[in-house]
Amino acid sequence: MQKPLAYRMRPTNIDQVVGQQHLVGPNKIIRRMVNAKMLSSMILYGPPGIGKTSIASAIAGSTKYAFRKLNAATDSKKDLQIVAEEAKMSGTVVLLLDEIHRLDKTKQDFLLPLLERGSIILIGATTENPYINISPAIRSRVQIFELKPLEPTDLKQAVKRALEDKENGLGNYKVKLDDNALELLVNSTNGDLRSILNGLELSVLSTEKKDDVIHIDLQAIEESVQKKAISADKNGDSHYDVISAFQKSIRGSDPDAALLYLARLLEAGELTTVIRRLLVCAYEDIGLANPQACSRAVQAAQVAQMVGLPEARIPLADAVIDLCLCPKSNSGMAAIDSALSDVRNGKATHIPDDLKDAHYSGAKKLGHGVNYKYPHSYPNAWVNQQYLPDNLVNTKYYTPNSTGKYEQALKIRMDQLSDLKIKAKRSDNKNGN
Repeated sequence: MQKPLAYRMRPTNIDQVVGQQHLVGPNKIIRRMVNAKMLSSMILYGPPGIGKTSIASAIAGSTKYAFRKLNAATDSKKDLQIVAEEAKMSGTVVLLLDEIHRLDKTKQDFLLPLLERGSIILIGATTENPYINISPAIRSRVQIFELKPLEPTDLKQAVKRALEDKENGLGNYKVKLDDNALELLVNSTNGDLRSILNGLELSVLSTEKKDDVIHIDLQAIEESVQKKAISADKNGDSHYDVISAFQKSIRGSDPDAALLYLARLLEAGELTTVIRRLLVCAYEDIGLANPQACSRAVQAAQVAQMVGLPEARIPLADAVIDLCLCPKSNSGMAAIDSALSDVRNGKATHIPDDLKDAHYSGAKKLGHGVNYKYPHSYPNAWVNQQYLPDNLVNTKYYTPNSTGKYEQALKIRMDQLSDLKIKAKRSDNKNGN
């Protein structure tokens, strides 16, 4: 029986690794290790199907070391002993130990001296945070590398390579893959390349040829990966409509509608899209009305990325409900957009001399920073001083919103500062300044 496409397309050298350029790109640490043949044991962690096994296989292939794969949960100490004997007889062995967070103390105690001697190059793979779930004894003897979720461009590149490869891939089948089918394929599995390639192979092997070509359309991919596309229309308008409805429902404080659109996006595997839109929405539509809710949304997004789907739905649902029921304010966005408008219209070219950098010889001769007043040297760390350029004096970019206790407190503080400025101006006028 033929091995699955994802297995056959596993990289045999470091140049074939998809994504993870922060580790295997030019002059990056794992590539440096391979080039110098100075491998050290490591732990690779990240979501399923993003390249942990591939990197281990590529390291072994590039260095010509023997490559063995075991599972910390299901393989026994005896299996580890067999690998150790092989390393003793033939030299260094690269051992990929999957689910290393499940390594028990007996197996750990057997491995530790092997790691010390370097006879086994251990590459642990885990979806769990190793700083939390792996023993300090193992952590102290390895380097820990986090793998990043694969970008759509990386996934498309891998699909293209699989379709063109005649030896290990599907290059002999003459496949025509529709663009919208490709989009669903790379967005249907939360970046899991293994699932993408196996779904692609199923669609190819189960679709009849017509005129000597296997035509893979959207429906074929939907059936093969068991995901329905958000949009089947030519331009993908419906896809963006769902994203738009998602944010507008949060902005409009309707948790039921927001959860419905969240569910549609998650069912289509759009975890990355959901996280990006959720964070934009938090700071654009809630913002200073409830900064703590924005922070909670960031935490929920981080957890969602760590655990992946389907569990990611839980923190994301909590965050969506939280944001929906928060007071709303776009005052921060409105303020920066107003300032950007002045910058783009050439109104902010001059900086007051008092505020210019004075940390160089000759600054005083230019009058830079000479009359700057250091606020901490004055009562309440405030002193009346001009910060805006002359042509923008008295310009107001930020106007506090009345919703939310936090922004109401900001308004009170701004009113206090305004009163201090008025009093300082009156005092200056009285003293003839």
